[in-house]
Amino acid sequence: MGELINKQRVAESFSKAAPTYDSEAALQRDIGHQLLLKLSDDLKVIKPSSILDLGCGTGYFTSQLHSIYPESHLVGLDIASGMLAHARSHRHLGCEVSWVCGDAESLPLKSQSSSVVFSSLAIQWCENSQALFSEISRVLQPGGVACLATLGPKTLFELREAWSTVDDYRHVNQFQSMINLIDALPSDLDIVKSESEMRILHYSHLKELTRELKGIGAHNMNVGQAKGLTGPARVKAFRKAYELFRDPQGCLPASYEVFYLILRKR
Repeated sequence: MGELINKQRVAESFSKAAPTYDSEAALQRDIGHQLLLKLSDDLKVIKPSSILDLGCGTGYFTSQLHSIYPESHLVGLDIASGMLAHARSHRHLGCEVSWVCGDAESLPLKSQSSSVVFSSLAIQWCENSQALFSEISRVLQPGGVACLATLGPKTLFELREAWSTVDDYRHVNQFQSMINLIDALPSDLDIVKSESEMRILHYSHLKELTRELKGIGAHNMNVGQAKGLTGPARVKAFRKAYELFRDPQGCLPASYEVFYLILRKR
């Protein structure tokens, strides 16, 4: 597979969005809390010795994990240094938490150092799923679990289809299918559960959606995007095309395809 996602843009965009992320990320928090329930209720993980919050962002769920598992050592890891700086200054979790800047596809962690890997809406920014899951397997202890939430290719399809009427550039992030993710799993990671759901948000005006995407740093990270400013005529055509999705209640929908993947290392 050729390069699809520009990781430097991912790091820079989320670093820049760190101050506004928590105020805009209602959907992301909801999905993360669903993932926490799967970890504590479905898997009944009680006292893990160490937890890796992979793609920890502002540290919101690192803090949640610390509250649920106060005796566990936590590592909050993210590729965006700005997110980590925000986490360090806003999450006062003491020496039980280590904040680490690193790439999920090449984790700067010791092998078998984590009994749990928790990752909510982060691994969709990884290009090489085989490298990602190989690293998750490497850092997991035998019998350890990985509890993951990510986004699928139907995410923001309305945005993608509206832009497709204007030009042939990639304006919207393209994510991998569940089949592709499962195909990338190493032999020592067994699937405990795989689920998918569609979440649909509603907006009165298109600018509310685009402002929210900017506020959480979820700009277009794909290679092949349009360069420079988009002309007013094309923007007008894009807005007109998106209006075709307005529902009978007068709202503009934005769809998110959410995957939950629970894995256990043999």
